[in-house]
Amino acid sequence: MTIEWFALLLAAAVPLAAPLLFAALGEVISETAGVINIELEGMMLVGAFTGVAGALMSGDLIVAFTAALVGGVLVATLQGVACFIFGANQVVAGIVLNILALGATTFLLVSALGADVTRAVVTLTPLPIPLLSDIPLIGKALFSQNIVVYLAYLAVPVVWYLIAKTRFGLTLKSVGEKPAAAEAMGVDVVRTRWIALLLCGALAGIGGGLLTLGGLGVFTPNITKGIGFIALAAVIFGRWKPVGAFGAVMLFSLVDAFQIRAQALGLPVPYQLLVALPYVVTLLALALFVSKMRPPAALAINFEK
Repeated sequence: MTIEWFALLLAAAVPLAAPLLFAALGEVISETAGVINIELEGMMLVGAFTGVAGALMSGDLIVAFTAALVGGVLVATLQGVACFIFGANQVVAGIVLNILALGATTFLLVSALGADVTRAVVTLTPLPIPLLSDIPLIGKALFSQNIVVYLAYLAVPVVWYLIAKTRFGLTLKSVGEKPAAAEAMGVDVVRTRWIALLLCGALAGIGGGLLTLGGLGVFTPNITKGIGFIALAAVIFGRWKPVGAFGAVMLFSLVDAFQIRAQALGLPVPYQLLVALPYVVTLLALALFVSKMRPPAALAINFEK
């Protein structure tokens, strides 16, 4: 019975983790290069909105996810302009962009989508992997997901390889640790940070798109509900490593799946406490381990030649 219950938790946690994974992996790339994105929440929110808008206009999921990607990149571009061109504080700019994203998507939900605001769009369908999806207990949870969920998990080794084993990854690390020394070696620091920031925006936008296009197919105001900040916390808890961020995301998602199951079972606990449980676990994890974690030395510090 216990194993079956865990299998149900896993089946719920795997799709819940996928949007977070996209955002967290993008943030790992960005923070490795020294750029912190407090507006990760805004990137996901705009991606969720533009994904639905793209689906409404085209009826095609490829177009919809492309629109979600563009939405995330748009927010990242605003961050880059504010910080790299005008020298704004990265944290302050991120907070402002989160507020802007929330306000803009709420306003456009009615003014741009109009009568289509409640119409569900085309969504992703499960794509079971033959044989693997038939494995008892874990088969359905791991191998009967939609294609974008599979891509989220495949992105973990891809991003790890990119950062750990490629010249570009070495460049990201040098820019995030000692940008002045990197520039002295011929690295274009600002250009590298732009690339990292835009990659983060693209991945976070796809994660936001998955929130809407992977399930209900409807955008609602503030649909992200703070998971962009959870992705930020996962990067810190994961020590700025792709595999570590993956572990932190799965921890949050399992706890989130647990609170959903607990509500369904009707446990005699106020539902508000259950809903808050994943966020409490995240805060406790950070409080216990954050003192032992060392971020990139130049994180959140704008580079000046």
